[in-house]
Amino acid sequence: MKALLQRVSRASVTVADQCIAQIDAGLLVLIGVEREDDDATIDKILHRLTHYRVFSDENGRMNVNLLDHGGDLLLVSQFTLVADTSRGLRPGFSQGATPEHGKAIFERLVEKARTLGPRVETGEFGADMQVELINDGPVTFMLEA
Repeated sequence: MKALLQRVSRASVTVADQCIAQIDAGLLVLIGVEREDDDATIDKILHRLTHYRVFSDENGRMNVNLLDHGGDLLLVSQFTLVADTSRGLRPGFSQGATPEHGKAIFERLVEKARTLGPRVETGEFGADMQVELINDGPVTFMLEA
């Protein structure tokens, strides 16, 4: 699983001209599910997402995680994150999960995230989404489980 974590001042997801999710300060995380991902992968990436220190402490250093900061979490599925771009001019998706497996893993990730405390919003799996954000910093990290 790959997770592109972005610290945001605000973010939203729109589908068919309707805003379906929005958050204030927190994390927008684009999630790419791979074929072999399972519950252990979910637990590992979720721990990293909620405990990764990307918010500033009183000295301006990134020492505060999402749970301690009290920010929101917006999770958006994005299968293109798992593309193989190592050669050629067209991405390969052989490592990506099937749509059924990807949806099941993404839904379990969301379910588990909601038990941890932050307000969790989501995009719509498989939909054509428009994602808007104000990246705070900018701060962006690619996490892998």
